[in-house]
Amino acid sequence: MSGAAVTAVEVYDALARVEDPELGIDVVNLGLVYDLTIDRGVVTIRMTLTTIGCPAADEIERGARAEVGALAGVERVEVRWTFDPPWSPDRISEEGRDLLMSLGYL
Repeated sequence: MSGAAVTAVEVYDALARVEDPELGIDVVNLGLVYDLTIDRGVVTIRMTLTTIGCPAADEIERGARAEVGALAGVERVEVRWTFDPPWSPDRISEEGRDLLMSLGYL
């Protein structure tokens, strides 16, 4: 691994470029990212989906791996899906709510 270690802020910024293709809102503002850890170049992202069996799961995972994997200092990206606790609209950020309202969802 060369250069400085990647930071959590950089990882969250990268994940903010990954949109849920059905809603057009990024996974951070939707509250889909529950946690992340960084250990010697390995970034593990614990995240969820709005529903179990979401057809966008593969696309979201590919996007997360690509965006985070492109960061300097990242050697590997692991996505760990969880539904505990289940996602709810309460997890959407204020910015996410504003975006959903602008798109006519709220």
